[in-house]
Amino acid sequence: MTRADDDGGLRSAVQRKMSFGQTMKAVAWSFFGVRKRADYEKDVQQLNPVHLIVAGLIAAAVFVTVLVLLVQWVIASGVAA
Repeated sequence: MTRADDDGGLRSAVQRKMSFGQTMKAVAWSFFGVRKRADYEKDVQQLNPVHLIVAGLIAAAVFVTVLVLLVQWVIASGVAA
């Protein structure tokens, strides 16, 4: 395998047609773990890897933020005391 082969595969993967919104939807469903096998296989063929990384980072940041806000809310409400 040569460097040119690696670049060609990466270029073709980055040029996949799935939109960023569709990627966010796929990542959201994956966070809940409720993807159908057929949908997963379709996503693997169509997702843009750059979009996937960015969407994963955004989803992780939102998830952590929601958890922090939830903990702050519980502590402030006095339920945890």
